[in-house]
Amino acid sequence: MHLPDSFYLGALDRVVERLGADGHDGLLVTHPADVAYLVGFCYAVTERPVYLWIGADHDRFVLVPELDREYAEQQRIHAPVQTYFEYPGVTSPEEHLGRLLKHRGLGSARIAYTSSISVGTFDRLRAVLPDATWATSNVVAGLRLTKAPEEIELHRQAADICDSMLAAGRAYIEDAIAAGGELPREGEIARHVIGHGTDLVYQRYDHVVFTTKLAGGLVYAGPNAANPHGLPSSRRVQRGDTLILSLGAAVLSRFVESERTFVIGEPSADQRRYFETARTAQHVGTEAMRVGRTCADVNAECLDVIRDGGMGEYLRHRQGHGIGVQQHEAPWVEDGDPTPLAAGMVLSSEPGVYVPGHGGYRISDTVLVTADGPERLTTYPRTLEENVILA
Repeated sequence: MHLPDSFYLGALDRVVERLGADGHDGLLVTHPADVAYLVGFCYAVTERPVYLWIGADHDRFVLVPELDREYAEQQRIHAPVQTYFEYPGVTSPEEHLGRLLKHRGLGSARIAYTSSISVGTFDRLRAVLPDATWATSNVVAGLRLTKAPEEIELHRQAADICDSMLAAGRAYIEDAIAAGGELPREGEIARHVIGHGTDLVYQRYDHVVFTTKLAGGLVYAGPNAANPHGLPSSRRVQRGDTLILSLGAAVLSRFVESERTFVIGEPSADQRRYFETARTAQHVGTEAMRVGRTCADVNAECLDVIRDGGMGEYLRHRQGHGIGVQQHEAPWVEDGDPTPLAAGMVLSSEPGVYVPGHGGYRISDTVLVTADGPERLTTYPRTLEENVILA
């Protein structure tokens, strides 16, 4: 499974065009997601750094640890591979990088770099290239804001896997209820749905690569569900619980989120009220994701539904965020982000209501912004009636 060569060549051309416009001799890329996006190299992140250089003259290379050389070549990455032996090494990775750039006559180059670089790494780079001048660049972040058609297809495929994970989680609980024994623990449900999603990826694709994970899940019920990013515990699901399945999947490291709230047994009046408020906010916020509207305005319209419903005290987070090579990336659907929405953006829409001591209510879809309006890539049912698990 690979993106076509034209995707990477197009990204390279856009980077080089921006470098020329900004007067830079090249761009140094260090973030794993940026490297994956630009040249198709997905790798395990360790203490050993990976450096991608893209010159304003279209020259480029990836500097990787020697132990990753064959893996990089197997991925058919779109840059020549250079290696260093080990970390920290008798000759450090940064010294290797400095030598490669000096050999190209770039010892005093004007170097742009992505803002994800650490302070320690930056100090080491300046030490080996003392005559270079440095400036941050948002060129890669800008490219990643909107997705190419080839990427959108991968997001669609990941959405199908993610929705299947939700169905598998529900079926796992229903089977336990039918068996008449104890209901499963949160951690057991999480293990089941993650295994289901991972198995689907390996069944469907011959060549599987990813930046962080193929499938993941947070599962929390009852009072635990009032913690938006609570981790699955050993607590058993109980009749009367509100249960959140917060799931994600990726195809070629193009992520999707799909989250649903279930009620185990007949919902109470309070559960109905909280659920419907969260569902309405999610619907309003999703419909607001239209070309030209700002992230801040969309977020305010969405969360005002919860505030107007008298539940403002139960808000814990924004409406959503961008999704792409990372599960969380720009833009941020939040009051502080004035970014206008554009066709091709992929966003989460996931407002929530969190009642301490009781539970949480969150419905999340991955949404594609199109010229004709928002399109939900995740399609699992989202009404309360469809998400009651009879017990």
